Amino acid sequence: MNIHEHQGKEILARYGVATLKGVMTTSAQGAREAVEAIGGDGPWVVKAQIHAGGRGKAGGVKLVKSAEEAETFAASLLGKTLVTHQTGPEGRVVRRLFVEQGCAIDRELYLGFALDRDTSLVTAIASAEGGVEIEEVAAKTPEKILREAIRPEVGCQSYQGRKIGKALGLPQKSLGKFAKFLSALYEAYVATDAALIEINPLVLTKDGDLVALDAKMGFDDNALFRHADLRELRDPDEEDPREQQAQEYDLSYIALDGSIGCMVNGAGLAMATMDIVKLAGAAPANFLDVGGGADAKKVAAAFRIILADTSVKAVLINIFGGIMQCDVLATGVVQAASEMKLAVPVVCRLEGTNVDEGRKILADSGLNIITAADMADAAKKVVEASK
Repeated sequence: MNIHEHQGKEILARYGVATLKGVMTTSAQGAREAVEAIGGDGPWVVKAQIHAGGRGKAGGVKLVKSAEEAETFAASLLGKTLVTHQTGPEGRVVRRLFVEQGCAIDRELYLGFALDRDTSLVTAIASAEGGVEIEEVAAKTPEKILREAIRPEVGCQSYQGRKIGKALGLPQKSLGKFAKFLSALYEAYVATDAALIEINPLVLTKDGDLVALDAKMGFDDNALFRHADLRELRDPDEEDPREQQAQEYDLSYIALDGSIGCMVNGAGLAMATMDIVKLAGAAPANFLDVGGGADAKKVAAAFRIILADTSVKAVLINIFGGIMQCDVLATGVVQAASEMKLAVPVVCRLEGTNVDEGRKILADSGLNIITAADMADAAKKVVEASK
């Protein structure tokens, strides 16, 4: 689960991460009032709050010199669809803004924490190339990316902060502050079961202080049961409606950008199915795992979600009936297909428990379903059918 910048900063501030004073608002009048509440001589910054980077380049961030200017810009931004390199061409509608005080910036840096799956350790990632996409830096100049693994039994140590700070070229007087900043960020990462914390840019001010000018936080969904307060931060407007619908039925669904809808049981089979679809020359439109103990109602919900995706040109049902029974799967598919107009070809590969009953249910349904002997055959047929 991802959250907005202003929410992330509220969390980070609790752990001692330095942030600037700011106010979230959903109206132009609120932007004016936010500037007045923050006070000072300005300038202030008005930022679009969407779950995507690249807002500044897309016109979603503006430095303003007065409350009137903040109100005018906010009025022009609220309700606008912002298209960035992370939103895709459909963009995201701006529904909330964050008005924040400005600061005198000396340098922009990058700092983040993520789990390194190779070492199984939480790892600090830093770069002197802040304010730009870190993926671009990693691709073109990987030597500019610094990594420091944190041992969980001792936590983030001061010497590690000073080590990274020196490598970033920070002045001597700021090394201690950087070490404290890094330690606070690590504490926030661990305590909230975060999957990612990204501060880009982290700024070194003219006074030698370090401040999180932006904040991106994502959390491990599997740990959210431990964080009722974090679950309250979910913004449904920023999530794919198909993924929300899948959550209601406890389905594992992730929307992708291909044209082959995939319904499978088991994460391993889902990965293998996506691989073989790619090998056959197409791309999956989703990752949908109905799980091992799905009933007909759950299967029908899964099939409806796939069929509702207009980018789907063909559907591949790939089921190995272990705990799940093939006749249950077939019943759910027929139920959903009977409710909705089946406008795309469906290829089905069934194996395992009650496979003969499942195949009979599909054959007797009158639906135009193409059967396949194995996974390779199924992938070949669904790609051909999608053309």
